[in-house]
Amino acid sequence: MLNDRTTPLSLLATRRSGRPRDLVAPGPDAAQLDQILAIAARTPDHGKITPWRFVIVGAAQRDALARVITDAYRVERPQAAATEIAALEQFAQQAPTLVVLLFSPRTASHIPLWEQELSAGAVGMNLLHATHALGFAGGWLTGWPSYSDTVRDAFGAEPERIAGFFFLGTPARALEERQRPDPGTIITKWDG
Repeated sequence: MLNDRTTPLSLLATRRSGRPRDLVAPGPDAAQLDQILAIAARTPDHGKITPWRFVIVGAAQRDALARVITDAYRVERPQAAATEIAALEQFAQQAPTLVVLLFSPRTASHIPLWEQELSAGAVGMNLLHATHALGFAGGWLTGWPSYSDTVRDAFGAEPERIAGFFFLGTPARALEERQRPDPGTIITKWDG
């Protein structure tokens, strides 16, 4: 069973993201989303500088997000095929709940940017863990919209970057396991 909530360890051992295109209503309600984001924020953060922030994109804003994404894409790639534009429109419409995670580096801080980036990644993972712990599924997507300055500017400004789009909801079909690395190929012991 994937995302087995029997115990904290069973949830971690069986954690599986949901494909955003397969996530349907219900998604987290406002109180649940507040809880998810509060849990996500309980992440390692050297210097307590909070080098990340969340932007919630409501259902009523999805069409506007699709326009921002497709307009930016057309400017960058004027010869874009209709299928590319349709895929980007669909990107913005997935799942009932959408949270954009922005990496907001604190450039004046003495904390190295690499540590700040790691903290932003940890926030994203905690967001997924909290989502799954509440019985929903989440998918973390990047792709072209995450790397577009124009799309980023809809949510923030330089030097911020989009760390990902987090689509949350209920799986419309059973989650499928994916291949995981063999621990023997990724774990070594240092002999000093």
